[in-house]
Amino acid sequence: MTIKTAKLSDPAVRAFVTAVNAHDREGFMHLLAPGATMSDDGADRDLADWIDREIFTSNGHMDVENETSGGRALVARYRNDTWGEMRTRWSFVIEDDGRISRFETGQA
Repeated sequence: MTIKTAKLSDPAVRAFVTAVNAHDREGFMHLLAPGATMSDDGADRDLADWIDREIFTSNGHMDVENETSGGRALVARYRNDTWGEMRTRWSFVIEDDGRISRFETGQA
């Protein structure tokens, strides 16, 4: 079962998934707070390098299956041209201005 992106509860997370699936790098970058950080499978990564490699140059796409924590934690089927499809978990820290200061992902 997939949750339609437009039905995701948290506006910042909804915009994140929308930007990923639309391959909208500029829109994606506007969602991030200055100095935003991320981790993949528990290890901090260079944000710019990771998003280029894992999302934008490899046609990343998220199909959200479940959301918890007010929409700030997701389980999604994530696919890209590099790794194929896998079940992933995502969590987000959203600042008061609505921008994402950190996201964490990894295999679910």
